[in-house]
Amino acid sequence: MDAKKEQQLIQRCRDNPAAFGDVFDIWYAPVFGYIYRRTADYDLSRDIAAETFLKAYLNIGKFSWRGISLSSWIYRIATNELNQYYRRQKYQPQSLQQLLEEPGMEKLLHAQADNEKEIIEKEMEHLSTYKQVRINLLQLDIKYQEVISLRYFEQKTNTEISNILDKNEGTVKSLLSRGLEKLRNML
Repeated sequence: MDAKKEQQLIQRCRDNPAAFGDVFDIWYAPVFGYIYRRTADYDLSRDIAAETFLKAYLNIGKFSWRGISLSSWIYRIATNELNQYYRRQKYQPQSLQQLLEEPGMEKLLHAQADNEKEIIEKEMEHLSTYKQVRINLLQLDIKYQEVISLRYFEQKTNTEISNILDKNEGTVKSLLSRGLEKLRNML
């Protein structure tokens, strides 16, 4: 999505909170996939994705356009939620009650496809080495897990990763290089 369309979408969300459904429809599947590939736990991934979009919904009014795409902002929220999970090793999502009180939000919460789990599981089956790579990836520091997952599982550019993680692009390149070297040595 180009910058002008994203800015228009953000403005629509500010004017009409129900317009956030468009944000959800566009980015839920890729963000859920990112989380699922990091956790390999379907139910946990749904919780973290729900929390990600809840926080995005509640803070969309505070989002200011500074050259960072809405997509990068949402991935940053997801990455922060994942980091909270890994720090705590138990995830306690906030109550969704305040979201349920918003008009039209019940539809948004139930908008995901019934076959979402099957689609993700089929994708995982096609990645024959995914399990071994993931086991070794989890042994790396979180900083390496983040950049490798975003680059190779989510096909994000170094610039996008830089925006998502709020790190210098040179730092991202260095983390990728070091992380891949460590991963190669483990495999």
